[in-house]
Amino acid sequence: MSGNVPSSPAPEPSRHGGRVRRVRALIVKESRQIMRDPSSIALGIVMPVMLILLFGYALSLDVRNAPIALVIEQPSKMASEVAAGFRLSPYFDAQTVTSMAAAEKLMLAHEVDGIVHLRADFARNVNDGDATVQVLLHGTDANTARIIERYVLGAIGMASQRLRDEGIPVVGNGPVRLESRIWYNENGNSQYFLVPGLIVLIMTLTGAFLTALVMAREWERGTLEAIFVTPVRASEILLGKIVPYFGLGMVGFALCVVAAQVLFHVPLRGSFIVLTSVSMLYMLVSVGFGLFVSSVAKSQFVASQIALIASFLPAMLLSGFLFDIRSMPVALQIFTHILPARYFVTLLQTIFLAGDIWSVILPATAVLALMASLLFAATLRATRKKLA
Repeated sequence: MSGNVPSSPAPEPSRHGGRVRRVRALIVKESRQIMRDPSSIALGIVMPVMLILLFGYALSLDVRNAPIALVIEQPSKMASEVAAGFRLSPYFDAQTVTSMAAAEKLMLAHEVDGIVHLRADFARNVNDGDATVQVLLHGTDANTARIIERYVLGAIGMASQRLRDEGIPVVGNGPVRLESRIWYNENGNSQYFLVPGLIVLIMTLTGAFLTALVMAREWERGTLEAIFVTPVRASEILLGKIVPYFGLGMVGFALCVVAAQVLFHVPLRGSFIVLTSVSMLYMLVSVGFGLFVSSVAKSQFVASQIALIASFLPAMLLSGFLFDIRSMPVALQIFTHILPARYFVTLLQTIFLAGDIWSVILPATAVLALMASLLFAATLRATRKKLA
């Protein structure tokens, strides 16, 4: 026997220590994977920041800077007292006109949301303790109309109190009473406002979100490479992608219109041909945006997220469908001018509830036509680069 003393076996690592090392290794691996994947960073950091900013700044149930027309038929101290309450209020953006005809023209063009009418005998009736202020409200957005009506009532109430303080005799609820009426939506039915906005969301979802997956799916499956070696042109590839989804979107539009008329009894005061024409144009914009996204992003996941963030969420939050644009910060108000959904919401609410008001329809339609042209040109350019 040798004199060597046998060495003791190395102690086995504890079960707990081995588990910690394995978990730590997995954490390091996943952390490196996240850092290599920009889409994960976007979803985990950029999207929450963007949503909190949108919900914090853009979403407000208050109405500020609501444009109204003040019709003062006969200037007087009494009329100036009432008008000052509107001009100094942060809730109104008041402009003075001298006739109801001029004010009604502004209302038809949806340049103002309300008319405050002080008749020629207003000062005399105030002295008698029984004056009436007529208020007409644009009812395409029933919720905004009700809020503005409450603001007007508050402004009239403060003017009435100031007149009391000056010793004007008070009779009943006088000396100033409010006589209000809502145009285009006399009953203040919120469905008249919500259903056209829902049509916008549905067509955005069908056009932009679904179409964004088309070419991205082709890239992932490798089928586009097979198409590129054929004599087919890039414009023909895009046309083959556009037609089915455009048709699908218009079928959805037709079902929405039927539901609006039959189930919700939303009036269609404009032309059905005009309604269909502007909807086809918006569908082209949505499909064009979806194709542009899918031609740039080769991943279905990335394409769907871009389409969701850049089209569907802005259509819901920043188009004027749920929240009044004038209540948003100025920077966001400017940003909404590049959103096609803003113009389509205006078109649908006008055609459904007010009729064919061409001073509203033509400018919005021209903007949508320009957007559709730019999107298809950009998509065709991006596709040709890939073919090259």
